[in-house]
Amino acid sequence: MTDTTSISLDDAFALSVSVLVSNGYSADHANAIAKVVCAGQRDECHSHGLYRLLGCVRTIQMGKVDGTAVPEIIDHAAGIVRADARNGYSLLAFDAARGMLVDKARKSGIAALAINHCYHFSALWPEVEALAEDGVVAIAMTPSHNWVAPFGGRKPVFGTNPLAFAWPRPEGHPYVFDFATSTVARGEIELHRGAGKAIPADWAVDADGAPTSSAEAALAGAMTVFGGYKGSALSTMIELLAGPLIGDLSSMESNAHDNGAGVAPYHGELLLAFDPTAFTGSSAAAHAQRAEVIFDAIVDQGARLPSQRRYAARARSLSRGMMDIPSALLAEIRALVKS
Repeated sequence: MTDTTSISLDDAFALSVSVLVSNGYSADHANAIAKVVCAGQRDECHSHGLYRLLGCVRTIQMGKVDGTAVPEIIDHAAGIVRADARNGYSLLAFDAARGMLVDKARKSGIAALAINHCYHFSALWPEVEALAEDGVVAIAMTPSHNWVAPFGGRKPVFGTNPLAFAWPRPEGHPYVFDFATSTVARGEIELHRGAGKAIPADWAVDADGAPTSSAEAALAGAMTVFGGYKGSALSTMIELLAGPLIGDLSSMESNAHDNGAGVAPYHGELLLAFDPTAFTGSSAAAHAQRAEVIFDAIVDQGARLPSQRRYAARARSLSRGMMDIPSALLAEIRALVKS
């Protein structure tokens, strides 16, 4: 059993900011990153929690990400916002462009945000959840490095290519899902490698294309898509929409840009926002209740909505004012703070 340490939510945030600022990130970038990794740890999404600070530090140490970049927000068209991250992480660019995206969605019914020239490491649910809290329906997608083989193949072409969706609800948390189109998020394999644990044999293939239970061999080979040819098709769609459509890199091109550094992927991100009121006007509230009938039909038979486990974990963390983190990882993170 992994030894864990409890740390207060405030202390975790302060530690994260300290790690990032002491390694060269501006206060704005540090706060944007810390907010997201602490949210992941709070919600017990360990593969996208404080563990991600290690990669953030490595990426700036390798001279890749610009930790002080100021994103440029561009009013590109009636329904399009462009955010040039200028080789910084995507999170600050999203925060800076969010208001314009929501305003355009409210005026036109639908709007898109293209974030370009960004490094990316984080889960997408914090972004779509934030947009749902603004009252819009949201979709987000992004490629990564080409770590994933297409269905029927054995050589990596796709990224983990996550897709996230959020639907605002009249009461409580929004309906949110966020999943990789690979069988599992790459961070899960990395966590298994760090813990010396085997992985399920359907998560990846080794360099020869054979199924493997070795996390090390999986990271040297290729991950698998979920759902066979269906997952492969979704991965292709995300490559196209969050790559060529917005004028940014594919997962293969991101990996080529990395050139063996082994740091965060560099590419773009596409977010879509829909305003329910613009679509259905004064009857929007009534149609929102029709959506609640669907959700009730799911949970009333004992099925679980996506994010229910995460929301329950959040409630526990907030009630305690604490989050749990593997003790060895916490020590490793604390050691990253430069005096």
